[in-house]
Amino acid sequence: MRDVAPFRADHVGSLLRPPELKQARARYHNREITADDLKTIEDRVIQSLIAKQAAVGLRSATDGEVRRSMWHFDFLERLDGCEPYTPEQGIAFQGAATQPKGVRVTGKLGFSGHPMLEHFRFLREHTRAIPKMTLPSPSVLHFRGGRKAISERVYPDLAEFFHDLGRAYQRAVQAFADAGCHYLQFDETNLAYLCDPDQRKIIRERGEDPERLPAIYAGMINAALAGRPPDMRVTMHLCRGNFRSRWIAQGGYEPIADLLFNTIAVDGYFMEYDTERAGGFEPLRLVPKDKVVVLGLVTTKTGGMESRDDIKRGIDTAARYIDLDQLCLSPQCGFASTEEGNELAEDQQWAKLERIVEIASDVWG
Repeated sequence: MRDVAPFRADHVGSLLRPPELKQARARYHNREITADDLKTIEDRVIQSLIAKQAAVGLRSATDGEVRRSMWHFDFLERLDGCEPYTPEQGIAFQGAATQPKGVRVTGKLGFSGHPMLEHFRFLREHTRAIPKMTLPSPSVLHFRGGRKAISERVYPDLAEFFHDLGRAYQRAVQAFADAGCHYLQFDETNLAYLCDPDQRKIIRERGEDPERLPAIYAGMINAALAGRPPDMRVTMHLCRGNFRSRWIAQGGYEPIADLLFNTIAVDGYFMEYDTERAGGFEPLRLVPKDKVVVLGLVTTKTGGMESRDDIKRGIDTAARYIDLDQLCLSPQCGFASTEEGNELAEDQQWAKLERIVEIASDVWG
């Protein structure tokens, strides 16, 4: 088995919120309990989730992202120069929409601290596994709202916005390193979205060039990771949308593959591969020998269990394009990118993670 992250059997990050936590959050919003009461319950739930991750055999651990309402906005809205707001509508998925929530840029971007640093410290202090921190990629702050969500008074030139955002993330990465983080993940949905002609059309219609964005996003990510400690392993998760088992985009990785694997300075990639919407494994031929791909062959969108033989066939097919020793296995995404969670049961979630550990042991020893 691999001794460094990502591990042969790994997972993306988010986990289903147990009923106890959902009830507590509702009571908090109704002002029936205090913030301290809610934190006490969150702490207890996270300790239970840590124990369950260990019990199924995972070598990394996350806090399940259970203190967040959404995987991205909860981090972005606390960056210097950002503020939350309520848009007219939520993010549209296939057959559903999120709660109306957004983040806009109203001042100069920066990083001067964040509540999630304490969230990570709690995780680190309560696990014997390798604690993993997940953050939205810097591209999310631009892609989601575009020019309309970025003050033209503060940033008349978007080049300065991209520069400052990369620098803010660089400070964030260092802050998590100082907090003891050795396993960091950027959740990067937008490079995968830019493989979808419909999403590219949306970008053009709002007055931006989808041909230029991948290189801009890669530059921000590399700026964020400049100067990271040599013992910090960094991965990137690629996704086409994950909300209540729905999705947004489709299209294989080929349009971004060379830039993704050979320009962006991460150590590994968690890649969605649970449906035909993600295309084939052919782009993996471009992965350099010093990088790792975690195959997301197990879906988090339904509770049905994939067969061992089907998963092993997927691994064998991928190994036609990349060395087997450069591969690992995981779910295709988190189980609850938002607090609502995907449409499967908790016991199905844990069974899938246990199946991943078993298959990884069979394949890699």
